[in-house]
This record gives sequence, C-alpha cells and structure tokens, in this order.
Amino acid sequence: MDTNSMKEEVEKALEEVRPMLRRDGGDVELIGVNGEGVVLVKLRGACSGCPSSAITLKQGIERTIKERVPGVTAVQSIG
Repeated sequence: MDTNSMKEEVEKALEEVRPMLRRDGGDVELIGVNGEGVVLVKLRGACSGCPSSAITLKQGIERTIKERVPGVTAVQSIG
C-alpha cells in the first residue's frame, strides 16, 4: 500500500478513536505516514501533556490503527 492510500486508511481509523478522545477534551491530528509505515500524530487539547497520553497512544490509537491498516509498524506522537 502506498503512503497516500495508507494515510487515507489511517485517517478513517482515527475517526474511530476520536469520540473517545473528545469525550475527555482531547483530539488527535494525523501529521503523516513515512515509508517505513510509521504514523506520526499530534495529540491535541487535554491529550497534549496528559500523564495518560502514552497509554492512550499505544493502547488506543496505535492498536486501532494497526488493526485497521496493513503495513503500519508504529504510531509516534510529535510535539
């Protein structure tokens, strides 16, 4: 899957987790997908700097994206 197609599929997967994040005052923005299948996101609102953000990233966001999008190897938060 090319990075543009992967990016579209990742965005669809993020739509599944956004309601959970927004319920707690947060959100996630897709920054991009690199050639190695690493998805770069930016946590927004209450998620930015939250002590639980690492757990949210790995157990919520990354797990959902990896289940839905073949070829994703990791999800990393920037900034």
